[in-house]
This record gives sequence, C-alpha cells and structure tokens, in this order.
Amino acid sequence: MAAETRNRKARAPRGHGKPQAQTLGFSVQAEDRPTLDELVDYFGGGNRSAYLRETYRVMRSIMLAEQMRDLQSYGQQRTAELGIESADVPDRIREFLKGKGNA
Repeated sequence: MAAETRNRKARAPRGHGKPQAQTLGFSVQAEDRPTLDELVDYFGGGNRSAYLRETYRVMRSIMLAEQMRDLQSYGQQRTAELGIESADVPDRIREFLKGKGNA
C-alpha cells in the first residue's frame, strides 16, 4: 500500500492554483432585462460573466474617482479654514514628510 501511494502522481488543483469562480444569483426587473441583454451583448460578447467583470472594473474606477473628489473637496475646505494658500500646499507637505522621517 505504501508503494502504491508513493507511485501515484499528485493531481494539480483545478484551475492550476487560481481561485475558483463562484456562481452568484441576482434578480433583474423584467423591464430592465432588454437593457441588460443589450449591454451583455455589447460589452461581454454575449457572456454575462464577462459583462459583469467589465462592469465592476468600471464601477470601481467610478467609486475611486468619487472618493478622490471627496478628499480633494475636504482638503480644499481645510486649507481654506486654516488660511493656507493652495500654492503653499506642496511645500507644506514636503516639510511635513521630512519631519516624519526624523521622528
């Protein structure tokens, strides 16, 4: 029995080490189905999974852009409250970062 175990080849995991895809269910309103089908055909080549992968890449970039806008707005508000001119911001950041390195 030990010889049999040693002579067996180890099986490579399915997907060659890549995480396996999961099937998820979601619902779509009947009136939205034609639009979904059109988008799947155009962006996913008729493949819903390919369409969804493209969609979440786009939506993530939109999310990051919105977060950056919010951060920029916050930064502008804070610099105005503190009386800092926008032209002075890069120098102030450099000075702050130099101080961090010395701590």
